[in-house]
Amino acid sequence: MKNQEECICALATPAGGAIGIIRLSGSDAITLTDKIFQSANGKSLEEAKPYTLHYGEIKDKDGNTIDDVLVSVFRAPHSYTGENSTEISCHGSRYILQQVLHRFTEVGCRQAEPGEYTRRAYLNGKMDLSQAEAVADLIASTNKATHKMALSQLKGHFSNELSLLREKLLKMTSLLELELDFSDHEELEFADRSELQALAEEINHKITTLAHSFETGNALKQGVAVAIVGKTNVGKSTLLNRLLHEEKAIVSDIHGTTRDVIEDTTLIGGITFRFIDTAGIRKTDDVVENIGIERTFQKMEEAKIVIWLLDEQPSVSEIEEMKQKNQGKKLLVVFNKMDLLEDEKLEFDKFTHSCGSDSSEAESPLFISARTGENVSSLEQALVKAADIPEITENDVIITSARHYEALIRAHDSLSRVLESMEMGMSGDIIAEDLKMVLEELGEITGGQISSQETLNNIFKHFCIGK
Repeated sequence: MKNQEECICALATPAGGAIGIIRLSGSDAITLTDKIFQSANGKSLEEAKPYTLHYGEIKDKDGNTIDDVLVSVFRAPHSYTGENSTEISCHGSRYILQQVLHRFTEVGCRQAEPGEYTRRAYLNGKMDLSQAEAVADLIASTNKATHKMALSQLKGHFSNELSLLREKLLKMTSLLELELDFSDHEELEFADRSELQALAEEINHKITTLAHSFETGNALKQGVAVAIVGKTNVGKSTLLNRLLHEEKAIVSDIHGTTRDVIEDTTLIGGITFRFIDTAGIRKTDDVVENIGIERTFQKMEEAKIVIWLLDEQPSVSEIEEMKQKNQGKKLLVVFNKMDLLEDEKLEFDKFTHSCGSDSSEAESPLFISARTGENVSSLEQALVKAADIPEITENDVIITSARHYEALIRAHDSLSRVLESMEMGMSGDIIAEDLKMVLEELGEITGGQISSQETLNNIFKHFCIGK
């Protein structure tokens, strides 16, 4: 990480649009902007009040005009980063933006690193670490649900939940440590054990609830994984292309065309689905095709929903194998090529009875034509239902970060040890140590306990430059 005292600059918008915005941040941001900016009213930016907009020109080192611009002025600590900041709105020409950035480096700015603005905001106390991570999630949000989750975290709803938990734990830990100061008086007990147990159970329940929300949050953020499986040539690739509304997979009458996994995402009913087209399941001596079939079974393990695509009545053994491999998953049985099926088709009642099972959640079979698109809308509705995603509001606290999830699991483990220690009648010093571990794990989420540069670097390296 470079010197935080330096003034940084970066393009905050994609080049090539009608308008491009360049951001500066640092104690000298206003001074350096003033060096290359000539206001239309002749006044210096040094005299400018915060939250004001100024029209003028950016000049090159020879005094020639590069562009007409608007400059926004923000003074510390009332800015995104907590530092003096300016934002220069230029015309979106790549050449103009490049020239303005070059001018700033000439007068003493350096190009910002990815995520450096948000990192400075975190280091200057403008937001905690979980809120900083929410900035990246907000930028990357692809649907209504992910937008609401990121906005909720950015507004501090998750941080507030953790803050309340930590306050309760701190109170109890303080009372336990007070007992240690009076260890010569064994009869003294400042922390009521029944109250401590009730509090530990309450907090453990809350942490468990937050951790469980990760399944929903991760599905919304990464996309609900849907594996399309079946024999060769039943139309899996045709169905994938139909669902994605593009020719993503090669379609052929030749058996075994798809030999590797093909993945892509699309929005259905406001939910992102990550579809996985797999190699057709059949017996073959082809080594490469067998590798693809093995990957098919691996992807079935990863998927939350499995579409079992058929074009004929499966055997009892095939039904049993599919139920066994998809225990606990949503199994959608889909018959393709309905435009080619005879009137007698299949024994629906018998098939539905065969597929229904407590171990795999199978719906009644659907009949579609991936080629013509007939009844594919019914399949899309079934997918939304199978995803079982609750309605998300800005006030809901949903975990989307694996880092947060892992910290919550560690906090849960430490709290479980606290409860076990109390049941065994262990001394207050042992209980206090485990409570401190819980506090540290919860503090790590918001950055209250973080000192590792490696952790910070890992978080902010995924940000875009300019944010």
